[in-house]
Amino acid sequence: MKPVTRLFLIGAPVLVAAVVLFGGGDGDSGVLADHPPEFPGQSGAPNPLASGDAEEREELAEDIEKLPAGLAAPAQKEIAARLVASAENSTLDWRGQYGAIEDLGDGNGYTAGIIGFCSGTNDMLQLVESYTKSHPDNPLASYLPALRAVDGSDSREGLDPGFRDAWAEAAKSPDFRAAQDRTRDTLYFDPAVRLAKMDGLGTLGQFVYYDAMVLHGPGLDAQGFYGIRQAAMKKARTAAEGGDEKAYLGAFLDASKVVIRTKPIAAQRDSSRIDTAQRVFLREGNMDLRLPLRWQVYGEAFRIDAV
Repeated sequence: MKPVTRLFLIGAPVLVAAVVLFGGGDGDSGVLADHPPEFPGQSGAPNPLASGDAEEREELAEDIEKLPAGLAAPAQKEIAARLVASAENSTLDWRGQYGAIEDLGDGNGYTAGIIGFCSGTNDMLQLVESYTKSHPDNPLASYLPALRAVDGSDSREGLDPGFRDAWAEAAKSPDFRAAQDRTRDTLYFDPAVRLAKMDGLGTLGQFVYYDAMVLHGPGLDAQGFYGIRQAAMKKARTAAEGGDEKAYLGAFLDASKVVIRTKPIAAQRDSSRIDTAQRVFLREGNMDLRLPLRWQVYGEAFRIDAV
């Protein structure tokens, strides 16, 4: 069960193509996690990945590239995928989720695939649009007009009754599975890891950022990732600012939990992915996500002994 909605991409469809290290492309297009949409009434939380001129961003990218791989190392990325799957799908078998699709009744329409792409939050639309450019005859291509029409809502008009079968059929293709991987990395994983490294955070901190990016979305408002980061920075300095890494991560998890607790649907207010998972690792001082890992989500116990 996905406990929290991710209504962050509404009104700002941006293609995944033409990605460079810090987002961008031609014109105003770019990676939403690096260039989140701005709407009236948002907090205006800063997004340092998109700040400064091109030369400054290039220098920052070079500095980050010199740092240890951290969560981006293959084994650590596999651990991250399993941890997220335990919270998103109550399983460690994240590769078994490519073809999964259901309406969770959370206001996001259909939720599908390895990271919970949603028909109501624009990331599913970005995935299908990008995939259709290279595979125009895929089973989901004919549903693009309907996906554009329902984007930003919980409606399934034009998707039913065949969309679920079409998604499952598309997921049989290695190319579509690879497209899901790329979209996950482009929208969530890569920007979260880059920003965490910029904030001086180690592997655990990078995972905390990644999970929050998935959970809350890369929005600038108080409910989105950048708003949560801004709230945490008001309570504690990041490691890059000379602060204590554990204290800052504690403040970040506190801010994330506050957002979870404000959700209108009771089922969305479960914060166990923080309380009995990430905070356990932090309390144990496991800043590198060393194995073995033991945690609980929604009262279910999980463990990773090896990858």
